[in-house]
Amino acid sequence: MTAISVRINNEMTTLPRGLSVSALLTRLGYQQQNFAIAINETFVPRSQYATTLIQADDTLEIVAPMQGG
Repeated sequence: MTAISVRINNEMTTLPRGLSVSALLTRLGYQQQNFAIAINETFVPRSQYATTLIQADDTLEIVAPMQGG
């Protein structure tokens, strides 16, 4: 399987080609209900995590909600 380079939270990393957002989050140990993810500055709806594939040179931001008020 071919690898691709992406930037996750401002850090370059290599991932397998064809990885979905859902698979990436599992791989990174995130619980899907506790954050939001944006690819190239566009937020991805949770309903599309399983079908949205990460592409070479994508920039991903994984954003956790802030506690407090």
